[in-house]
Amino acid sequence: QVQLVESGGGLVQAGGSLRLSCAASGLTFSNYIMGWFRQAPGKEREFVATITWSGTNSYYADSVKGRFTISRDNAKNTVHLQMNSLKPEDTAVYYCAAKTGTSGKYEFWGQGTQVTVSS
Repeated sequence: QVQLVESGGGLVQAGGSLRLSCAASGLTFSNYIMGWFRQAPGKEREFVATITWSGTNSYYADSVKGRFTISRDNAKNTVHLQMNSLKPEDTAVYYCAAKTGTSGKYEFWGQGTQVTVSS
């Protein structure tokens, strides 16, 4: 049974930082592209960042480029999202997800962790 468990969310002031983590189990982690998504109240879920199998390549939404960094540790089956210079508009539930191929939908999702940025 595949499980993705996010942690590290919380309340932070604008300009602050948070580091999200996602622990994966039940899958061969290094075979999966990992991604972070977020969903704000009343909005659709949106892509934040993704990282390829070995961590060689990563891609970001324009809204977070230069402020967020995605990384992974295949030895520990974890993926992280370092979020700096947070803004109130970053407030959302953040989800990690996994997929095997570069195309197609993400196959597995975590339950999400709340990030709230106060102004």
